[in-house]
Amino acid sequence: MKTAIVTDSTAYIPKELREQFDIHMISLNVVMGGESYREEVDLHAEDFFQEVKKENKLPTTSQPAIGDFVDLFEKLSANYDAVISIHLSSGISGTYQGALTAGEMVEGIEVYAFDSEISCMAQGFYVLEAAKMAKQGELPTVIIDRLNEMKKTLRAYFMVDDLAHLQRGGRLSGAQAFIGSLLQVKPLLHFQDKVIVPFEKIRTRKKAMKRIEDLLAEDANSGNEYQACIIHANREAEAHEWRNELKDKFPNVDFMIGYFGAVIGTHLGEGAMGLTWVKK
Repeated sequence: MKTAIVTDSTAYIPKELREQFDIHMISLNVVMGGESYREEVDLHAEDFFQEVKKENKLPTTSQPAIGDFVDLFEKLSANYDAVISIHLSSGISGTYQGALTAGEMVEGIEVYAFDSEISCMAQGFYVLEAAKMAKQGELPTVIIDRLNEMKKTLRAYFMVDDLAHLQRGGRLSGAQAFIGSLLQVKPLLHFQDKVIVPFEKIRTRKKAMKRIEDLLAEDANSGNEYQACIIHANREAEAHEWRNELKDKFPNVDFMIGYFGAVIGTHLGEGAMGLTWVKK
C-alpha cells in the first residue's frame, strides 16, 4: 500500500526536507495590506517579519479552503492508495476539520486526518516520522498508531515578549491570570487540550529560557534518546547560541533549529522562542 503524507505550512518543515521525504504541503494564508499570501509559498518567515514592521495593522490569517484539500487529494489519488494528513491543533484552527471534510468528498483514496494538537516543528516531528514510515511501506493504521504513541512523550513550551498578539487574535485561553501584569512578565505558554494556555509567569526572558531548559532536563535526565527543536521568531542567532549551550548539557538529545513562520508569528509576535522535544 502506497501512502502519501500531507501537512500544512505551519509545521515549518524546510523545503529540502519536504522534498527528501515526499511530504506534500498545503498552505494557510496571511492577509497583509489587503493582499492574501500563501504561507511558505508567497510569503516566507524572514520577509514576513520585515513587512510586519512596516504595517501599522496586525495581519490576519485564514485556513486553507476545503477545495484546496480536495484538489490535492484528488491529485494524489492517481499515485497513492491512502493519505495521512497531519495538521495544527484543531483548537486554534479549522484546518484539521477541513482535511476531514475534504477526505469524505474524494473518491479513490483513503484519507486519514491526524490532529497534532500542537503546531510548528512539534507538529513537524509527527510529519517526518510518518513520512519515514510511509517510505518503508508501513500501513496507514500502523503509522497513526505510532503518532499516537509519540503524543505521550512530546512536549513543547514557548515564551512571547508580550501577549498582545495572542489576545487580539483570540488564540490564548485562560489568560486571566496574566491580566494586569503583562508588562512585568515573560509568559511561558504551552498547549493543553488543543489550545494555548499560560504555563507560568516568569520575570525575564533569560529566566523563561532557563525554566524551559529545566523542563527538558526532567525528561532528558532519564537517559532516553530525544529529538528536540529550538523554534524562534526572527531570533536565529539567539537560537543557535541556545542550541550550543543545550548540546553540551544534554548529549542524549539531538537539537535542530526551527522557526515560527508567518501564520504562527502573527499570533506570537517577533521575538518568541520555544523548545519542543519527543522521545525517539
